[in-house]
Amino acid sequence: MSYRDLATRPVLTWALVAVGARAPVAMAPLAVVFMVRDRPGGYTLGAVLAAVYVLGEIVGAPLLGMRLRAERARPHLALGLAGGAVGFTALGLAHDAHPLVLCAAAFVAGAAPAATSGGLRAMLAAMVPERAVPQAVSGESMLIFGIWSAAPAVTTWLALSVRPYLPMLVAAALMAAAVPGLWALPEGWRADTADRDGEPMRRVLWRAWPVYVTGAAGISLLALAELVLPALLEQRGIGIGWAGPLLAGFSAGSAAGALVYGLRTWPGALRLQSLVLLLAVSGCVALVALLPGAVWLAVFLVVAGVLQAGAMLTRNLLLREVLPPSALAAGYSVMYAAVGAGYAVTGTLSGVLLRWVSPSTAILAGVGLTLLLTVLGVLREPARDPAPQPAGSLPAARKVRR
Repeated sequence: MSYRDLATRPVLTWALVAVGARAPVAMAPLAVVFMVRDRPGGYTLGAVLAAVYVLGEIVGAPLLGMRLRAERARPHLALGLAGGAVGFTALGLAHDAHPLVLCAAAFVAGAAPAATSGGLRAMLAAMVPERAVPQAVSGESMLIFGIWSAAPAVTTWLALSVRPYLPMLVAAALMAAAVPGLWALPEGWRADTADRDGEPMRRVLWRAWPVYVTGAAGISLLALAELVLPALLEQRGIGIGWAGPLLAGFSAGSAAGALVYGLRTWPGALRLQSLVLLLAVSGCVALVALLPGAVWLAVFLVVAGVLQAGAMLTRNLLLREVLPPSALAAGYSVMYAAVGAGYAVTGTLSGVLLRWVSPSTAILAGVGLTLLLTVLGVLREPARDPAPQPAGSLPAARKVRR
């Protein structure tokens, strides 16, 4: 197992397309806040627009992902990215428009390209040898963590140093630039729908619902770290300016964790790895809530980031075990919606709890919710059909031809 199999021109081209498709997603929540913050009630409107954007992703990912077909993946993804570019352009050019107009544009910007993540992941897996799929998924995670680390700083600089609406136009340009890049990639991937034995796509995807639940559980820990951290710092008497460096450490830990996970085969089945990693991340986040001092916060946030990356990767690899190849792109899209919903629910719960309890108590309540979802998902995960394989390997019977 080596990352050398990823050092090819098609994979590098895929990475450039993925940056164009994913960077706007990372920029959007903060960008809408900066865009309208100078209007009356600007911060409230920004929060609403960010919520509408995420709602668009949650709605669009499963609806469009289930319609994504391997033989016409490229035009499907192109239309989604073009629609997202239109939505971002409308937000940037009509930044002074009525809030309902901005909400409609935010919803389109979130919903139209929502199936792109799943489609690009399925395309990447078909571009590399089967033995390199775990490394490909790890490499994708490192790329995404890198994007999410850089996007806030870039968005803030553009909005505060140039124009408040400029991040929207940059996001639109990036997403539009990704469209022609799709034609430098394979047309799609080979997946015979006969592997579903005539079973409807909706029913096939429903069988994997426990995997989506544990995916939502994992992202809820990220929501706790990001959204409650500033309030926790104030409770601890630590300067709120430390929030940025601490979250950067979390992201750096996640990138390192993704790299390390792909370097070797790990013992135990994927579902066991996932359970252990989720419990470990939960423990780290709980310690963040309980231990005083910026040093301890930094240490356990970095460790949580390392473990969080492994938990996310095992979820994506486990989908390849429980879904047939023809349903993988749709399954990835549903997972995308599930983690978005998990983030939104945890963020909302934390915001409500902060009105009545301390930040540390709110974090512990969120950890409790995560553990409940984890246990529910792990206990109900579907049995794996093929013979057991070591972690990081994939069933030979489901090998995707290139």
